[in-house]
Amino acid sequence: MNFSDLLKNDYIILDGAMGTMIQKSGLKLGEIPETLNLTHPEMIKDIHRGYVDVGTQIVCANTFGANGYKLKDSGYTVEEIIKAGIKNAKDAVGDKALVALDIGPIGQLLEPAGSMSFDTAYDYFKEEILAGADADVIFFETMTDLLEVKAGVLAARENSNKPILVSMTFEENMRTFAGVSVASAALTLEGLGVNALGVNCSLGPDELAPIVKEFTKWTNLPIIVKPNAGLPDPNSNTYNVKPKDFSESLSKIIDFGTVKLVGGCCGTTPEYIKALKEVVENKKYTIAEIKKDTSVCSGTTVVEINQPRVIGERINPTGKKLFKEALINNDIDYILSQAISQVNAGADILDVNVGLPEIDEKEMMVRVIKALQSVVDVPLQIDSTKPDVLEAALRIYNGKPIVNSVNGEEKSLNTVLPLVKKYGASVIGLVLDEDGIPKTAEGRFNIAKKIVDRAKAVGIPAKDVYIDCLTLTVSAQQEGCIETLKALHKVKTELGCKTCLGVSNISFGLPNRPLINHIFLTMALEEGLDLPIINPNDGDMMGAVRAYKVLSNIDKNSKDFISFYNEAKPETPKISCSHITLSDAIINGLKNEAATLTQKALENKDAMEIVNGELIPALDRVGADFEQNKIFLPQLIQSANVAQVCFEEIKKHLTKTNNTPVSKGKIILATVKGDIHDIGKNIVKVLLDNYGYTVVDLGRDVAPELIVETAIKQDIKLIGLSALMTTTLKSMEDTIALARKTPELQNPDGSSKCIFFVGGAVLTKDYAMKIGADYYCKDAKESVDTAKKVFGA
Repeated sequence: MNFSDLLKNDYIILDGAMGTMIQKSGLKLGEIPETLNLTHPEMIKDIHRGYVDVGTQIVCANTFGANGYKLKDSGYTVEEIIKAGIKNAKDAVGDKALVALDIGPIGQLLEPAGSMSFDTAYDYFKEEILAGADADVIFFETMTDLLEVKAGVLAARENSNKPILVSMTFEENMRTFAGVSVASAALTLEGLGVNALGVNCSLGPDELAPIVKEFTKWTNLPIIVKPNAGLPDPNSNTYNVKPKDFSESLSKIIDFGTVKLVGGCCGTTPEYIKALKEVVENKKYTIAEIKKDTSVCSGTTVVEINQPRVIGERINPTGKKLFKEALINNDIDYILSQAISQVNAGADILDVNVGLPEIDEKEMMVRVIKALQSVVDVPLQIDSTKPDVLEAALRIYNGKPIVNSVNGEEKSLNTVLPLVKKYGASVIGLVLDEDGIPKTAEGRFNIAKKIVDRAKAVGIPAKDVYIDCLTLTVSAQQEGCIETLKALHKVKTELGCKTCLGVSNISFGLPNRPLINHIFLTMALEEGLDLPIINPNDGDMMGAVRAYKVLSNIDKNSKDFISFYNEAKPETPKISCSHITLSDAIINGLKNEAATLTQKALENKDAMEIVNGELIPALDRVGADFEQNKIFLPQLIQSANVAQVCFEEIKKHLTKTNNTPVSKGKIILATVKGDIHDIGKNIVKVLLDNYGYTVVDLGRDVAPELIVETAIKQDIKLIGLSALMTTTLKSMEDTIALARKTPELQNPDGSSKCIFFVGGAVLTKDYAMKIGADYYCKDAKESVDTAKKVFGA
């Protein structure tokens, strides 16, 4: 039996929770669950047998956290743990089920939100995959960062031939912790060639229903659904959805269509899987109809190309002196300012070209792609003539990009198309070949057809090939304009492909170029142009696109047109490094520019005036946007990191002038005893640091005694505690209780000096109050709000 055999069934039954079962079997506080593969193999085998006995067809080995980062202090190697985990599962299930190498998040944030590089993440995953070579499938579970998933999927594809399953964990706002949308996940993972994708953990089946429904709109790959058994009750360490209700809810989700792999996550047991199997065994598998058009995406934003979409052309050194200087001088902030300006002006996608003989194009392209994805959320078009540059950028791009470009030359077709296929991108096809650009529309159409046919031959859908019929300069080849438009129309109507054009090429060498560009754009749109590559800061060009959408009945009731023009607002100002404010720099994530502006501000302003008048208000605005889902975790952390640069400049200035930097207050942060999850705590630390508080970070798996001792020695009254596991919430309670009864931490009237704020995925406000906490914080922003209340600043 293999995975292909299982796919022939209507449904595939997965297992339930491993952690829940281990906890019931007596997992000790602080013990790493994966080490039980070696210390208590029979316990693990019994858990697997329990699931297989009720009908599970794929069991996940006890390897979820068995990566080099999490195991570094365990005394065991990744290979030892994983090989033992796979063997235990194989011994337990025999030929009754397949065994999955279960892989969870590494436990660190990737750049730019964190410090872990893409290559480091890849190496961690590669080590796991090589160690788990005896598994039947590879299953990435509970993932929140799409770029981290991409590193894992590439590691799997490049070091194994096993089927790849991926499930991410979403919150009720339809996004992951890192802000990834369902559509972005579906588009990206399908493009990378996974065998099945979906959702697990975080929520119960009823809460997951709208998330699964959204998945069915974006992919026809088999969908995975593994809900929790509802919500955890920290008081009893149980969950609130019973097996019968769980299975009935999942049965309704299955009716959406395309859902094929079903099981359970936290809180589920063999009893849940038994009930689930009984419900689905008489159901027939169906596939939901997808009505979405071809789309591209970043990690957070999808652009469906179902109407004209503007590609911003300004990130390109051709004919731009300042841009060339920025590339030579490594002035990334200038490039970012060009991106922000174009997005603010209405660009849907940004073309990114950094080709210049004086620089290392590959290194610069990677730097720019990373930097752009930390400050703007629109999809990017990777523009280079060099295959090695394209691959380097495609590898670290978060989402589904466009490659610009392939053409009809054999060399180009043979080198570019395999890259597009491997990384799941869309591609621009230029209608030229070894003989140049055909003069006739028919000649260009023939090359377009050749490109589409060759793309389909390597597995790239025709819908992901966007044909550029090439704009020729009308001052030199006047007849070429009409041939371009004829070719565009023919490609659109006969090949059914999306089309693009670099519009401004039409007017080189003529006076009043904007007029020519404007009229040509309108003509091209009428012939079926989908992706005009233009300068979005040109109000007339953007106006032409908006007006076309009204006149073509795309902009229903002229809603977008009226929204933009009704208030007679001025043209969107360009964000340029020549007149940007310090607040702008922080909000838009421009690190170098923020440092320079802080230095200039310190020449004539008091340090605290800068902090309270510009830095803190900017961070407050970013925090408000985060709470309203206008921005997501990467942008939040990027702005916080920029603010940190500003604070460092202020500290240096105060030191030079013999002034001591003033802290707003000292705060202890710790992940409690027995819990090794610290990503959430680390994000809280970043924000508190940048609001001017002094944070004493005690790390993870911190004993109550150390927290109390630190509070006494450093006279700290505000303490933040984090826990991700229900089993470690007792440690949180114990820490608070110890502090409350310690004489040194009591006021003369017997009340406690310490104020506790707590947070974590399994925590509720009611439970936080029950264990004696003063504040419950659902996210990092609320932790900052709490600090403001406590310290009054």
